[in-house]
Amino acid sequence: MENRMTKICKPIIVALTMLLGATTVASAQSYPNHAIKIIVPTGPGGGYDVYGRIIGDELGRRLNQSVYVENKTGAGTVIGTQAAISAPPDGYTLLVGGLSNIIFNANLYQKPPYDALKSLIPVVINYANSYMVITAADSPIKSIQDLVAAAKAKPNALNLATAGQGTGQQLSAIAFMKATGIQLQEVPYRGATAVYPDLLSGRVDVFFDSDTGALPFVKAGNARALAITSAARSNQAPDVPTMAEAGVPGLDITAWIGIFAPAGTPKAVITELQKVLAEGSETFKQKFVGIGGEYVSLESDKLESFVNTEYETWSKVIKDANIKLD
Repeated sequence: MENRMTKICKPIIVALTMLLGATTVASAQSYPNHAIKIIVPTGPGGGYDVYGRIIGDELGRRLNQSVYVENKTGAGTVIGTQAAISAPPDGYTLLVGGLSNIIFNANLYQKPPYDALKSLIPVVINYANSYMVITAADSPIKSIQDLVAAAKAKPNALNLATAGQGTGQQLSAIAFMKATGIQLQEVPYRGATAVYPDLLSGRVDVFFDSDTGALPFVKAGNARALAITSAARSNQAPDVPTMAEAGVPGLDITAWIGIFAPAGTPKAVITELQKVLAEGSETFKQKFVGIGGEYVSLESDKLESFVNTEYETWSKVIKDANIKLD
């Protein structure tokens, strides 16, 4: 009986397999045949949102298809990210992802609401900016060495502004404190914008902000930049030394943003998106500079290992600092 059933079923299984395979190939080859949605897990006007719209405009133009952005906010990027993870893996729902929703949330929650590393595929990571260490323009702290010396002389006497628990501004400062062996007194604010009145007036001593947020104040002469956290100097602030140049070697922190797709999205679709986004590199180079960042190019076969390395790096920082959001 078993042999008879095998003989009957085998041709059916083979036929179904061929049909499903053909359908997948045909779907990938015809992609995209309707509108693509890019979920931004933050509100309008922020870095993720502006990045998503730049990507969407270029994708739409090159694919000759409608691409629109949906801002899906809430729970510190969790709701929008979860919505993308739960979407059909067909290439028609993409996600703007970066350190916050892909890496930080996985380590900041005791029970993470999702496993971004397993549930999402990195399509491209092509935007980067560093963090900038800044003080008020008239602060007696004029260099990283001044900052370290003052903090070592009087631990916790200097106030460190942060943009809130679990933010890149806080975590980059914590990594700096660990690298230098100093302790600053953290003063949390509700976002980076709220920090500046107190920083510029000298009520807080130092702030680690994205170079995008800090540069307007530095260029206006209201704030002093001590260093940036990336391995190389920024094209937009060539006079500001890196941490290594300022005397803190090995501290390389870069905030990055990219496009992710739900796990299970056909490889042919991912490849098509990567090809089209690579073709738009010159446009991205120009527009990213306009919003305070820089274009970077990571080879597609290195994307996953890059994300995994970032996870391991920040996992240690967050666990050592014992920071939790729940």
